[in-house]
Amino acid sequence: MPDADHRLRRIASARVEFLERGEPADPGVPELLAASWQRSRAAGVDAARWDAPFAPDFDPGCRLARCAEPVLTQLHDDTADVDVVIALTDRNARIIQRRDSSHRVGRMLDRVDFLPGFAYAEDSVGTNGVGTVIESGQPVSIVGPEHYSEQLQAFACTGSPIIDPLTGRVEGILDLSTLAGSWSPLMHTLVKSAAKDISRNLLLDRSQAQQALFETYVRADARATRQAVFAFGESTSMLNAAAEGLFSGEEQRAIRRHASFVMTRRDRASDTIELSSGRRIRLRGTRILAGGQTAGLVVIVEVLDPAIPRPSEPTSPGGLDSSPVSTVGDARAGGDGAPGGEAFTIERLPDVAVAAPDPRARKLVDDLRRPYVPIVDGRAPAWRRAGEQLRAALANGEPTIVLGETGSGKFTLVAEVFHATHPSGRSMTIDPAQLDDAAPVDVDLDTLPTSHQPTLCIVPNIDQATPAGVAVLDRLLPVLAGTGGRVSVAVTLSDARLDADLPFRALLDHFTTAVTVPPLRSRPEDLDTIVTRLLSQLAPNRRVRLSPQAHRTIARYAWPRNVTQLREALEHALTHRPVGEIRAEDLPSYCHTSKDRPLTPLETAERDAITAALHASRGNRQAAAHQLGVSRSSLYRKLHRYGITL
Repeated sequence: MPDADHRLRRIASARVEFLERGEPADPGVPELLAASWQRSRAAGVDAARWDAPFAPDFDPGCRLARCAEPVLTQLHDDTADVDVVIALTDRNARIIQRRDSSHRVGRMLDRVDFLPGFAYAEDSVGTNGVGTVIESGQPVSIVGPEHYSEQLQAFACTGSPIIDPLTGRVEGILDLSTLAGSWSPLMHTLVKSAAKDISRNLLLDRSQAQQALFETYVRADARATRQAVFAFGESTSMLNAAAEGLFSGEEQRAIRRHASFVMTRRDRASDTIELSSGRRIRLRGTRILAGGQTAGLVVIVEVLDPAIPRPSEPTSPGGLDSSPVSTVGDARAGGDGAPGGEAFTIERLPDVAVAAPDPRARKLVDDLRRPYVPIVDGRAPAWRRAGEQLRAALANGEPTIVLGETGSGKFTLVAEVFHATHPSGRSMTIDPAQLDDAAPVDVDLDTLPTSHQPTLCIVPNIDQATPAGVAVLDRLLPVLAGTGGRVSVAVTLSDARLDADLPFRALLDHFTTAVTVPPLRSRPEDLDTIVTRLLSQLAPNRRVRLSPQAHRTIARYAWPRNVTQLREALEHALTHRPVGEIRAEDLPSYCHTSKDRPLTPLETAERDAITAALHASRGNRQAAAHQLGVSRSSLYRKLHRYGITL
């Protein structure tokens, strides 16, 4: 191949001249290659220094990988005797799968981090058979000296875009890599053909569920000529022109969160809520089921206050809205079964809260007065709606079950809503776990408040009641209901245990209303205020604040144990930095992860060691790997394994 060798020598010479002067003098350099060199130089890529970035959030099991699986398997079989490595990347140039037909070439590619999770975007590693394909939008072969980086000079890479036929969008890249001296033009034809096969599979993979969601959205959009229509799927979001024009991005996200929340257990829902901008909207949602799976939600939204203008996007630090709006979900009472906090005083009574034969109970009832602290609602529509429903239920004397995830603030919401309505009212709690057959249940009505002094009786975590405790409550609740409205009754219950076959289910016929409290992850607009309130409780009269990076870390984490866990995280941070600006590294290690699965003790120790090394090295992966005594590629794999986002 003398002509090919001569061409590559000219390219190598032109590259050296370009790196020195900035322009390829040789007219033989193809326009596509010259443009890629220019982009690489403009992006600040160092041709002599190698540093391929690792993206911990890559998804090796994504839809693209699933559709490519049979094609990659066939391609691997067809090239079993050829010195090639097959790689599949996503649309961001991150390698998500690799198949080695040649272990020799594979070992060489390992040295340049051509591994799952590493990104080969052009602005990171320069001209190559992945990033340049994305930039040019067409199949490309980059051979030897055509690579911008010296570390890639030994290889030849041929890549082709994988295009979703339905959307026309590039979903990823299929790449064949070999040694520069082994490259053949046939690879160009082979990779283009295989990429087209994957594209066909993408079209065939449009599942019954996705089709059902799309068809329902189209029908709803055709009927709702002036209303906003949204369709939300697991990885799909569609909206019509009315929705795009009426609602800001933050409002669109709020609508999605609220619709997902109210339709957790229902196939259809209709609700009226007030957005943080003050605009009231009515939404009607339908959950689309197909083939036994949930395809998504189709939501029609009507603006009830069209005169209020659409707000501009928030610009607060770390993506959190910093407007001075408080929330009722403070953390001290955010753990649903542990009353407390400075806003009100509630004493847990022994056994049943008020019992005539027990002088201790009479004294405690007299001490249950609470100074009124005005309630300020959160901004999340689902939280505000829960407060409104609870306020109405208590005002009407309806025995109420308050549902929600553990730690989401159910207890706090009940107590603050009641005392906002009845500033001079009194509160008492009954611990269902302490009730037994010996508990006194003959309530002396003289110990209860007078008609102008209402009482709230809260039974937190009713799902923890034993059969004996249920029997006690079964006798007590009718007595409280017969006080002529002087006693409001509310119980809290973890929604995860609602369907469990537990003794508390025998008490459900005593209640007429159910209110569901949203989890913390559904209230991002309230997160900044909740953090501020927690810090004021945990560190009163101290100058404590969060750094922007700590704000972002808290905003990214899902908080599976809700406000209770957030409080624990801030307590941990304050032990490291009792005053001043709390930094991201002061937060617990789990705050820097995105994995939801529980870790073993050994995995937890390894995760903590990795986060500590990253903090000590100020995020330098190479230095952290050296400190831990592992290779950089091993470190990157562990970062992905544990979902570490530092």
